[in-house]
Amino acid sequence: MNNKLFVLSIILIMVACKNETKEKTNIALNYPKTKKVDTIDTYFGTEIKDPYRWLEDDRSKETGSWVETQNKVTFDYLKNIPYRENLKKRLSDLWNFEKVKEFSKEGQYTYFYKNDGLQNQNVLYRFKNEGDAPEVFLDPNTFSKDGTTSLGTVNFSKNGKLVAYSISEGGSDWRKVIVKNTETKEVIEDTIVDVKFSYMSWKGNEGFYYSSYDKPKGSELSAKTDQHKVYYHKLGTPQKDDLLIFGGSAKEKHRYIGANITEDERYLIIYASVSTSGNKMFIKDLTTPKSKWTVVLDHTNSDTYLIENEGSKLYLVTNLNAPNQKIVTVDASNPTPENWKDFIPETENVLSPNTGGGYFFAEYMVDAVSKVLQYDYNGKLIREIELPGLGNVKEFYAKKEEKVLYYSFENYMTPTTIYKLNIKEGISKVYRKPKINFNPDNYESKQVFYTSKDGTKIPMVITHKKGVELNGKNPTILYGYGGFNVSVTPAFSVANIVWMEQGGIFAVPNLRGGGEYGKKWHVAGTKMKKQNVFDDFIAAAEYLIENKYTSSNYLAIRGGSNGGLLVGATMTQRPDLMKVALPAVGVLDMLRYHTFTAGAGWAYDYGTAEESAEMFEYLKEYSPVHNVKKGVQYPATLVTTADHDDRVVPAHSFKFAAELQAKQSGKNPTLIRIETNAGHGAGTPVSKTIEQYADIFGFTLFNMGYKVLPEKVINKVKG
Repeated sequence: MNNKLFVLSIILIMVACKNETKEKTNIALNYPKTKKVDTIDTYFGTEIKDPYRWLEDDRSKETGSWVETQNKVTFDYLKNIPYRENLKKRLSDLWNFEKVKEFSKEGQYTYFYKNDGLQNQNVLYRFKNEGDAPEVFLDPNTFSKDGTTSLGTVNFSKNGKLVAYSISEGGSDWRKVIVKNTETKEVIEDTIVDVKFSYMSWKGNEGFYYSSYDKPKGSELSAKTDQHKVYYHKLGTPQKDDLLIFGGSAKEKHRYIGANITEDERYLIIYASVSTSGNKMFIKDLTTPKSKWTVVLDHTNSDTYLIENEGSKLYLVTNLNAPNQKIVTVDASNPTPENWKDFIPETENVLSPNTGGGYFFAEYMVDAVSKVLQYDYNGKLIREIELPGLGNVKEFYAKKEEKVLYYSFENYMTPTTIYKLNIKEGISKVYRKPKINFNPDNYESKQVFYTSKDGTKIPMVITHKKGVELNGKNPTILYGYGGFNVSVTPAFSVANIVWMEQGGIFAVPNLRGGGEYGKKWHVAGTKMKKQNVFDDFIAAAEYLIENKYTSSNYLAIRGGSNGGLLVGATMTQRPDLMKVALPAVGVLDMLRYHTFTAGAGWAYDYGTAEESAEMFEYLKEYSPVHNVKKGVQYPATLVTTADHDDRVVPAHSFKFAAELQAKQSGKNPTLIRIETNAGHGAGTPVSKTIEQYADIFGFTLFNMGYKVLPEKVINKVKG
C-alpha cells in the first residue's frame, strides 16, 4: 500500500470510528408514575412540601412495588447498552487475582484475609509457623447461599484461645455475634443478637464488652436509634443477663459509645460521643475491686483516645488544641487535660499513630500521601521508615512483644502489596505481592493544586494512561467525598483500572470537610461552611475542563454517602457542568436526614433544620431533594442505593429520583438502581460489586455518546 492510500485509509477509519462512537442512541424510557401526597412540614414559619414522604416507609407494599417498577425500568435500559457485558467480563477477568490483607498475630497463630479472586467474601486464614500451609479459619462464603452474609469485626481474647466475630446479613448494620474456641473451631455460646456499631473487647477469657441500641419501634432499617449502650457479656450466661456498663441514662444521650481494654488488661476505657466528631473519655482500673470511673474528658470538644499505656502512664492521641493531632502522656490517677505533657508534638502534617514491638509509628499525611516515623517509648526519633513510593500505608500495627509487623501499601496504580517490617532494624521487605494482569508502567498519576472559589488551594490527584491527549474529549470521572474528617488517600481499585483502560481519566480532589489537613480543614466544610465543599468540587471540574483533560460532555461526577450528597448538591447547582451524575447511597434530604437510624449523630457536620432559622435556610438552599427545579435539563443520572441500607436509608435516593423524574427537562435519563439484599456498601458480594460497576461505567460511557467501548476505537485506529 502506498503512503497516500495508507494515510487515506487511516483517516477513513478515524472518521468512521468517530461517527460510530458519538452517534446517539436513544433508549425509550417510560418512567413509572410516582404518586404525590399532601405532606407539609413547617420550619420557622416556612412550609415545606414533602410529596414523596410515603417512600420513607420501607415496610409498605406500596414502596416495595415502587422499587420493583423502578428497577424494571432501569435494568431494561441498562441491558440495551451494547457493551455492558463486555465491561462485566473485563471487570471479572481483572478482578480474578489473589488478594491478601491484614496480617496479625493472635496467640500461636498468624491470621490474615485472602480472596482467591472472585470469591464473594474474603476468607480468614491462619498459620502457626512461617512456611506452614495456611488453613481456613472462617469462610463467610459458606454463611449464605448468595454470598450476602458477610464477616464483620473479629476480636480475639488476649491469649488467642477465644474469638468473638460479628456477621451482617444483607448488608445491615445490625449484627449477630458468635463465639468460638479457636483450637477446636467449635461454637461455645448462643449467638448474641441486635449488636450495632461495635467491636468486642475481651476481659481475659471470661467475657467481653460490646455496644448496641435497643431495637427501635417500627422499622429496624429506618427507625431512629440514638441511645447507644455498652454491655458486658459473661461467657456461659444468656444475653438477657448481660450487664449494662455505660449509657442508657435518661438525662444524657450518647449516640455512639465504645469500650476498650488495654493490652495489659489493666484499664477499661469508655469513649462516649453525641456525634461523629468529639468524644468524652472515662477510665476504670480493673485491678482495683469496685473501682469507679475516672473522668479523662468530660466534654466532646476533641477526638481523644488511648493508644498505649505502661503501667499507670497513659499515652493519648488528641486534637484538643492541636488540630493536626499529637500524642500526650499523663498518669491514670490524675488524667485530665491540665496534666497532659506533649510526647510527640503537633506538626504541620496530620498525625495517625500506631504501636508495635515496643515502638510508636507516627504516620503523617503529607498532601494525602503517607510518611512514617518510628519513635521509642521515651519519645526519641529512631528513623523514618522507607516506604515503597508515594502512596498510602495501612495496618501499621503489631502487639508489644512482636518483632515484626505487616503493613500494606497501595496507590492508584499499585495493587495492595503486603510488606514485612523488621521492627528493630526498620527494614521492609515485600511479603506478598499480587499477580495481576495489569502493568502500572502504562499509567501515570500526578498531584496538582487548583484554586477554589474563595482562593483556597485544593490538592487533586489525576490518574490515566500514559500518552492521553489533552484534547478535552477524554471520558473522566471526578470522585469526591468531603466530610466527617475522612481523608481520601491513594488507593488501588480494579474498577478504576478498567475505567482507565478505556482511555478514561480518574480524578480525586481532597475537598474541605475531609481530614487531609487536620481539624481546621474538616471544620471548614461543615454546617454553615458546607458550601465550601461543593465549591471545591465545582472548581475541580472547572480545572479539568480548563486544562483540556475533559469537557462538560465527557465529565461524570461520582460519590457515595456524604459523597452522594456532594454529587446531588453539585448537579442541582451546576447542571451544565457535567454530562453524567452518579450519586450513590447519598444523604439527599437535608431537612429530615437526622430522623432516620443514627442520622442525628451527623449533626456536627450538617446541623439540623430544627436548630435555628438560619440553619434551616442554609440546609434548604443546598438540600438536593429540595432543589430539583422543573424545566431544568439535569445531567444523565444513575442514582444507586440498596434496600437494606440502614446507615443512609434508601428513602433519600427514592425521593431524589422521584423529584428528578418528575421535573427533568430534555432527554437525559434519570434512573435509580436499587440493589436488593444489600446495605451501605461494606460486605457487598464481589459478584454484585462487579455488576454495579459494569452498569455504572456502561451508563456513563453510553450517555457520553459511545456506541462501542473507547478502548475498541483506540485499538481499531491503531490497527
